[in-house]
Amino acid sequence: MARPKPAIPPAAAIIALADAEGRIEVRVTPGASADAIALPPSPDGPLSVRTTAPPEDGKANDAVLKLIAKSVGQPASSLELVRGATSRHKLIRIRT
Repeated sequence: MARPKPAIPPAAAIIALADAEGRIEVRVTPGASADAIALPPSPDGPLSVRTTAPPEDGKANDAVLKLIAKSVGQPASSLELVRGATSRHKLIRIRT
């Protein structure tokens, strides 16, 4: 059975959450049953990202960066984890 495609909102909606410096607040749920990105209920809330990767050795961080990069149509190398390497709450910068 094929793995289902992750639920991803439009790229413009994700980029609209970024501040003037291109930073996005993210709340991560590692070890989830499926990869998904959900927009916050309010415009000032964090982006919610679920990943199947386990929270060990930076695997979940790498998976989150790849998932967000794919959703905004950028290479993963254009994203930078600014803060929150060991926390569920992260700050990610999208470099253009």
